[in-house]
Amino acid sequence: MDWIFILRCLYFFLPAYFANMTPTFAKKAGVLKSLAKPVDFGKKYQGFPILGHHKTWRGIILGVLIGILVTFLQRFLWQFPFFKKLSFFNYQEINVFFLGFLLSFGALLGDLISSFLKRRQKIDPGKSWIPFDQISFVIGSFVLVSPFFKIQILAFFYILFLSFLLHIIVNRIGFWLKISDSKI
Repeated sequence: MDWIFILRCLYFFLPAYFANMTPTFAKKAGVLKSLAKPVDFGKKYQGFPILGHHKTWRGIILGVLIGILVTFLQRFLWQFPFFKKLSFFNYQEINVFFLGFLLSFGALLGDLISSFLKRRQKIDPGKSWIPFDQISFVIGSFVLVSPFFKIQILAFFYILFLSFLLHIIVNRIGFWLKISDSKI
């Protein structure tokens, strides 16, 4: 197994991972409560919430901002040989703001679409919907990033698989630490 390639995949996808985790931490920290309004404005479709009250503007806005900040951190770290070896790109030559936006917004968009579909399946917020809860953010990110940044298809599949496993592990840790309401 190519451990360096795995590390490169995880490093590339850090902005999406952080964006995906930010809404939970923002809620627990109680920051920007004025933005803790549902993205769907509390509207319903076919008698069920479009997304649910837990998908908020605070999560979207902070998730995108954190994802962009992580990408700028990657740009800074690119000057060091270790991080150059981990990078798929020369972060000094690409538009890191755009990459960060696409990765983080794509992750959150994938999660929103998954929530919409969960509501259609009558699955309550916070209830697990395997494998979609674990991979929707990866698919969302790649759909937005792929037209602008060339990533190997193998990297996509590694990230998809690793994200599935990491999502379960991180959620269990978050549940035990009382950060998350879901074990999976």
